[in-house]
Amino acid sequence: MSIPTIKTLGELKKSGYVSRSVKDELRDNLIEQLQKQEGGFEGIIGYEDTVIPDLQTAILSRHNILLLGLRGQAKTRIARLLVNLLDEYVPYIEGSELYDDPLAPISWFGHNEVESKGDATPIAWLHRNDRYTEKLATPDVTVADLIGDVDPIKAATLKLTYSDERVLHFGLIPRAHRGIFVINELPDLQARIQVSLFNILQEKDIQIRGFKLRLPLDIQFVFTANPEDYTNRGSIVTPLKDRIESQILTHYPRSVEISRKITQQEATLSPSQRTNVEADGLVKNLVEQIAFEARNSEYIDKKSGVSARLTISAYENLISNAERRMIINREKNTFVRISDFLGVIPAITGKIELVYEGELEGPAKVANILVGKAIKTLMLQYFPDPEKAKKSKKANPYKEIIEWFENGNTLAVIDGLPLQEYKKLLNSITGLKDFVKTFHPKLAENQQLLLMEFVLHGLAEFSQLNKGFLDNGFAFSDMFNSLFNMEPDEDMDDERY
Repeated sequence: MSIPTIKTLGELKKSGYVSRSVKDELRDNLIEQLQKQEGGFEGIIGYEDTVIPDLQTAILSRHNILLLGLRGQAKTRIARLLVNLLDEYVPYIEGSELYDDPLAPISWFGHNEVESKGDATPIAWLHRNDRYTEKLATPDVTVADLIGDVDPIKAATLKLTYSDERVLHFGLIPRAHRGIFVINELPDLQARIQVSLFNILQEKDIQIRGFKLRLPLDIQFVFTANPEDYTNRGSIVTPLKDRIESQILTHYPRSVEISRKITQQEATLSPSQRTNVEADGLVKNLVEQIAFEARNSEYIDKKSGVSARLTISAYENLISNAERRMIINREKNTFVRISDFLGVIPAITGKIELVYEGELEGPAKVANILVGKAIKTLMLQYFPDPEKAKKSKKANPYKEIIEWFENGNTLAVIDGLPLQEYKKLLNSITGLKDFVKTFHPKLAENQQLLLMEFVLHGLAEFSQLNKGFLDNGFAFSDMFNSLFNMEPDEDMDDERY
């Protein structure tokens, strides 16, 4: 839709334009969207049966909304997508800082323009993207920032007394009139500032110092909050919660499949990375499983949560680590290996809040534990349970591999190995290639090599092999033999399990 050509109030009246409140506008456009069975909220995955229906119900009820959930649950993204339910353009009185509706002005300027110019009042058009205002709540936010204050410079310039409404400098909320206003992390707003919102939500007016000012603001409020904040940094004062009509609970992805879709959608990869670095479904699932393990880990604060940004950053690092090896070895293409998961550790350590036990272990060690647990979980989806296989009366399918290490052989999988050396190294293990072929006979060579390395890591997680941590890779040996006469880092050996 192009910008409407109507330029004056008179033309607007003749066109039959009817004013609507922003909440009616959202409601009507949502109804039209639902009738057409259009999805809406593009890019929001995993909320189709939970959050989005609740959100649509709140919009139909013309409610202000509180999105309550842990970090990394797309709360802000949802709020920003509400803009798509607004009309593409709405008219306003040209020059009005509050974007006054020409048919229902609320400011001194708007009233004066209509009274003095009548149907010749100039009209401009506001795009829906300009009707969105967002503010991150921080302890230093003031009432003047949100509501407004007296501007002495304006009073001096216009030669007005402080009793004149024109000396007011409006804050962010009045300037969001006829739009959507979002306050992120509401509990971080000081209690006395939260109190200043009471009248706006209930009586739809504002109070600035001693002015008898009543502005019937038309705003759709959306607030976001983290439940952790209720006890740690601050809280939402009870009367304010009471005035927010709908509280919608967000959540993390309920399955690895949904989490994987989110990661693949959000990860920022270059065209060359997408073309030259192959990432098998196994490694993609492994990245997601790390987050699921983290959310259930005894080392991580569950109240803080584990953001979806962890898996996104981890996947980007995983691809980049493989790309780095490809560039160094002057290879044209490569694929992600299990050893590349060394590169995801920095993406994990900065996105987890450790409890006391986790602090004792250290963030890097906890990150490696999470990767190990993820491997152990997925091992059971691809191959027989090593523990049950060992105890079973039937032949142990892992026996030949384990015996190779029991015979004194050791193996170091270094991060930067060229493909041919990596292939030669894995093929040197008696029975490993045949074992993978037995359970997954129709794999491409890269997938086969990946699973061969995965089996070694999986056996180590089930305490069938010893896995030592090197600065640039992993070393495998029999459980009861030393590794290349080298002692692993004391902080990273298998005693952590």
